[in-house]
Amino acid sequence: MPSSSSLPWISPLQFLKNPSQKPDLPTETTFTIVEARRKSKYISHDSAINLIKRERDPQRALEIFNKASDQRGFNHNNATYATILDKLAQFKKFQAIDAVLYQMTYETCRFHEGIFLNLMKHFSKSFLHERVLEMFYAIQTIVREKPSLKAISTCLNLLVESNQVDLARTFLVNAKMNLNLEPNTCIFNILVKYHCKKGDIKCAFQVVEEMKKSETSYPNLITYSTLMDGLCECGKLKEAVDVFEEMVSKDQIMPDALTYNVLINGFVRGGKVDRANKIIEFMKKNGCKPNVFNYSALMKGFCKEGRLEEAIDAFTEMKSIGLKPDTVGYTTLIDSFCKSERTDEAMDLLQEMKEKGCRADVVAFNVILGGLCREGRVEEALGMLYTLPYEGFSLNKASYRVVLNCLCREGDLGKALELLHLMLGRGFVPHFATSNEVLVRLCEDGKVADAATVLFGLVEMGFKPEPDTWSVLVDVVCRERKLLPAFVLLDELWK
Repeated sequence: MPSSSSLPWISPLQFLKNPSQKPDLPTETTFTIVEARRKSKYISHDSAINLIKRERDPQRALEIFNKASDQRGFNHNNATYATILDKLAQFKKFQAIDAVLYQMTYETCRFHEGIFLNLMKHFSKSFLHERVLEMFYAIQTIVREKPSLKAISTCLNLLVESNQVDLARTFLVNAKMNLNLEPNTCIFNILVKYHCKKGDIKCAFQVVEEMKKSETSYPNLITYSTLMDGLCECGKLKEAVDVFEEMVSKDQIMPDALTYNVLINGFVRGGKVDRANKIIEFMKKNGCKPNVFNYSALMKGFCKEGRLEEAIDAFTEMKSIGLKPDTVGYTTLIDSFCKSERTDEAMDLLQEMKEKGCRADVVAFNVILGGLCREGRVEEALGMLYTLPYEGFSLNKASYRVVLNCLCREGDLGKALELLHLMLGRGFVPHFATSNEVLVRLCEDGKVADAATVLFGLVEMGFKPEPDTWSVLVDVVCRERKLLPAFVLLDELWK
């Protein structure tokens, strides 16, 4: 809140601060290359590959790579280049990758396109989709051969999976013009998935018809499963069933549990869980044993419609035929138990997960924390927050927020303050609305010192209080004639 005066705000605290010097950090010593030299005077290709793979520092790995090439009579080959590029890609050292690729253009050894397929996957994971295409086009430059159908399908699939529709379209046009692309079944399937992702089911069907006319490919189980999934996503459940029947009756392709799951999920999303249940019965009658994913999807549908007892029956049946429920199945039931104020049964399921070796995730814990708070069992929720990290389970900001909001609603500022300190100590900042509410309530309750302590802890973690919160804090501090805390607050406000 700087004034209109030309004089800047100067905090009295500036005259009390002493600059502190941080001690120099100890420097790390590299032993890897020294040890290699002691063991062997000459680093072979296999030794270089093993040293690079074991090295955790990408810069040191690059030093090993360069040291090996300094040896008389040593020339890098496809394997050593593939190893160093993979290591650099793992650590996202993309400039170093460019330098190594540039060096490869002057090598005389024979390279394989697998190097570039691997780099394409790394760039896709880093959302560098243009670089995926660059790696594809580098194959012809460095490998000195046309990319194979595997390279084409890998590049296309990465672009489609990343929803890069425009890049995928450009890539396909170039592949047809410059590489005389003759799609195989794999590439046709990717094209079907490409059109389904766009929601263009008509074009997806056209691709399937083209596959049937081709001499080198024909629709398979993946083709039909992808097409059915696209139809279900668009809410065209009847058409999806028609495709299923055509697949079985005309093309004599027998579905597997994953194909059935497409229909089960489609009916669940469409609010037709009874139809999904009939799919399960149909599977059993036709010799296809339902798997965990089929039952989990069915349970989700029952819970979504509030039919908890039927979800429990499906859960029990799944276990009775020897299937081991996964985290999703357990969490689905735990959520429904908590929403139905049956938190004790949810806790029993959590214990069962532990006994069966199925590790609960943070979603399951947050659901139970919310259930305990809704039933007024805040002490139990607090106990979980304190102990779970020591048992090796990870919590997130939402875990603490659920309980903190409950404490604020109940007006238990003492426990709210303790929980806030615990959060900050573990590196979590509560939601800004909750933080402001806690600060204001502490001031209204006369706990100004606590409010100031909490405030500075929050500010250090990047929290920005609302102007009204600042106003309340400064006003209360000034009314109590505590000038130093007021200067502290104003100093933070100026920053």
